[in-house]
Amino acid sequence: MAIFPIILCGGAGTRLWPASRPARPKQFIDLASDLSLFQETARRAASLTRGGGRLLVVSGQAHRGFVDDQLAALGLEATILLEPEGRESAPAMAAAAAWIARAAPDGVALFVASDHHIPDAEAFRLAVLEALPTAEAGRIVTFGIRPTWAAPSYGYIRPEGPGLSPVAAFVEKPDRALAESYVRDGYLWNSGNFMVRASVLLDELEAFAPEVARVARAAVPPDAGRVVLLSEVFKTAPKTSIDYAVMEHSRRISVLPVDYHWSDLGAWDSVAEGGSGDRGVWIAAEGDSGLVRAADGMVVATVGVTNLAIIAERDAILVCDLDRAQEVKGLVERLRDVSPAHAQGRWEAGGTLAERARYFDSWMRLNALPMWAALGVDEDGGFREAIDLSGRPVGDFRRARVQARQAYVYAVAGAAGWAGPWRSLVSRCLERFEATNRRKDDLYRTRVSMDGATLDDSASLYDQAFALFALAAAARAGIAPEMMAERAHALRRALATLRAPAGGWRETGDHPYQANAHMHLLEACMAWEAIEPKGEWRTMADEIVALARRAFIDPAGGFLREFFDESWAPAAGEDGRLVEPGHQFEWAWLLTRWGRQRGEAWALDAAIRLYDVGARGVDQARGVAMDALNDDLSIRSEGARLWPQTERLKATLLLAEAAEGGRRILLLDDARKAMAGLQRYLEPSGLWRDKMRADGGFVDEPAPASSLYHIMVAWEQVKASAALLPELCWSPAAGS
Repeated sequence: MAIFPIILCGGAGTRLWPASRPARPKQFIDLASDLSLFQETARRAASLTRGGGRLLVVSGQAHRGFVDDQLAALGLEATILLEPEGRESAPAMAAAAAWIARAAPDGVALFVASDHHIPDAEAFRLAVLEALPTAEAGRIVTFGIRPTWAAPSYGYIRPEGPGLSPVAAFVEKPDRALAESYVRDGYLWNSGNFMVRASVLLDELEAFAPEVARVARAAVPPDAGRVVLLSEVFKTAPKTSIDYAVMEHSRRISVLPVDYHWSDLGAWDSVAEGGSGDRGVWIAAEGDSGLVRAADGMVVATVGVTNLAIIAERDAILVCDLDRAQEVKGLVERLRDVSPAHAQGRWEAGGTLAERARYFDSWMRLNALPMWAALGVDEDGGFREAIDLSGRPVGDFRRARVQARQAYVYAVAGAAGWAGPWRSLVSRCLERFEATNRRKDDLYRTRVSMDGATLDDSASLYDQAFALFALAAAARAGIAPEMMAERAHALRRALATLRAPAGGWRETGDHPYQANAHMHLLEACMAWEAIEPKGEWRTMADEIVALARRAFIDPAGGFLREFFDESWAPAAGEDGRLVEPGHQFEWAWLLTRWGRQRGEAWALDAAIRLYDVGARGVDQARGVAMDALNDDLSIRSEGARLWPQTERLKATLLLAEAAEGGRRILLLDDARKAMAGLQRYLEPSGLWRDKMRADGGFVDEPAPASSLYHIMVAWEQVKASAALLPELCWSPAAGS
């Protein structure tokens, strides 16, 4: 028979606050080794799949990212069942059993908790193999741990006899005296882990909890793939544990006594007892003892302390006597009233999608646009490269891309009804840009000085794309549309000098054959196609998409590479392996728009695959998209710039507009997270941070003007999606 190990990711680990919180519960934290408890469990369980079985994970939607990331770090794959709402262990196990029963009617389910520490994987494996024949014969075999002390924090099992035998009784957590008597009488700790044929568990549920069984069967969709979102009917399942639903009633339960070390690491005293829970920098005086965990960038120093747990997270610190570690749960219950954000967790705290969208709209209109219109532009109409956090403009040169991007920003702001001096800003900028940057061949040079002197006369494809994009935005906003079109067509014709022999266009610099410049050229062509529906712009856009399909997007992996050789084959070495999550999102957004306009199913399917690849680059702990992966989707750079956050938000919202069912729910949740991630970078002043370090802190540097383009396009998408997604419940005019 096939064995299907099932990892159950329920539980909040409240007693392990502040490290464990609903935003990142204990199973996803490294409490006992350099792996998280979930990873330890996955590695231990994955080796037990056999006979066509596979690893399953049952998790809440909010934690899917942790599951994906931590499995990927181990090189493991699993089918992931996502609960739309937590309903305790019985419905979760029932849904997993229903999935297995469809895949393999005689399949054996091995249910294991994600947050238990079992360091001896071999002993666990041998116990599973010993229990297997009994499970195959139709029994429910639970693993009972031989107690090493009289623990009042565990439930107990009374076996009928020695060895593998029927269960006489399950008993609740006792007081200390009763626990001591249980240990003397041969009771076992109830680990909560057990094996059973999926069909047998469903039969027992039908007998003792029929509504749980009915809802579970109905919640598993028929066309389930690698990620299975249980349907909304799952929310109607009775909220009950497997102990109450089945274990206390069934007569088909056996227990196998086991001697391997086991702990549920339920509180800080358990973690301290394991001896491997300390983290970070601890400066201790001689004789000091206890458990200390210091977040990255923090130092804990102690003098004269013993038996303490000191848990220092970036936003909360716990100091407690290890003998009273169980009382942390009560503190957290009080904290939920005093400061819900600190109880919930930093990265996920606060703000529905609609609330965040409304704040974003207000921040753009009242903070960012006025700030850059006042401090980010010179008297001659040229825009500055950056503004430092004290409000001082910096930079003694002007790049073509910044001038074009800022002209685009204020043209779009004007078209959206922003009341500031947008028309003057756009007109003066573009006239100055024409005078200082336009070459005789109608291409635009890369860089000039503040007084207009040429500093870099090269003409990059990237900069030409943004010049076209700015001209389109100005024309659409009603600023000399005929003149803007004339300039755009002259530039389009001039691009012939940058043509590549194998199709597409060449870029300047070390990487002449790249996807990025083509992406922005596609964006510009689509902007002009919206103004001039028939003609060369549509043809150019289609050519770029065809090149993306032929060369940029890996046909097997579905991801998009960055650099190529002259034949558009992946570049040699590490350059050819680069995969940027932000560009996966950005191309997904563009291909979705192009595919909808053309009715092209390939583009829509490719966009979804690109989005899913981009999601692999999201660091769930920080809530942000990282800068770079390799082509095996391993992490290349843990840094996280601002712009990938805007692209993640755009793609998520656009895909959510047409999604249905479970996919739509997931995308809307991702949109909320993407908005929260982006807003971590935004300063109330209207400035922003550009580079986040791996530890979650930001590089201290001026805010680059070039980021405002990315923020603006995200703002456009938020406003457009607000009209189509009821979940936003927000009218763009409300933030005006």
